[in-house]
Amino acid sequence: MAEAGQFPRSYEEWRTCITVRCRIPLTRSFVETRMTELQDETHPGTREFRDRYGDAYLEQVVAWFETARAEAT
Repeated sequence: MAEAGQFPRSYEEWRTCITVRCRIPLTRSFVETRMTELQDETHPGTREFRDRYGDAYLEQVVAWFETARAEAT
């Protein structure tokens, strides 16, 4: 599992960070909302995420949300 301050490097680590550490259930609604925001170049949160973590990590997180969407009920 990713240490505090360390980025998750796998879907499993990312999912644990979201669902266990942050206690956010990956419901279809939550996943869809976050994906919409993260794929909107004009959204302030997306611009901040990109500035802070870079394009490659943004793309990775979107891919993890896509996986979560496929698993969501």
